[in-house]
Amino acid sequence: MIFDTLANADRYAALHPLFPRAFAFLRDTDLMALAPGRYPVEGERLIAIVENVAARKRSDAKLECHRKYIDIQMVLEGIDEMGWKPLTDCHDPVADYSAEKDIRFFRDEPASWIATPPGAFCIFFPEDAHAPLVGSDTIRKVILKIAVAG
Repeated sequence: MIFDTLANADRYAALHPLFPRAFAFLRDTDLMALAPGRYPVEGERLIAIVENVAARKRSDAKLECHRKYIDIQMVLEGIDEMGWKPLTDCHDPVADYSAEKDIRFFRDEPASWIATPPGAFCIFFPEDAHAPLVGSDTIRKVILKIAVAG
């Protein structure tokens, strides 16, 4: 898991072949002008999802993980208190992994919470369980889904 701001994004470009394109999209796109929805940036290899939703309470958030995609979740408005826990420490799944939706949920409590303000992002790798969209107000964010295989 990585927590940082877009100003430092170039530090992470070497971690994945699609990260430079992903960070260029975040820097060069008028993200506030995008309506909530799904936007293919590089086909199914790099997808942007814009959300503008009411935040939920920590008690309502479920940890989730993905196998096929890395998430870069950048907050645009509000503060997203994202929960985090190593996937290896998650032992109470809600259901089996859904390959179709690339997601598995857990009842486990996050090990920590990251208050992510506008302009900051979290990168969640497949070994990172995360519980996003937690806060006290509306959260507007963009999630970049980067195919693990690149």
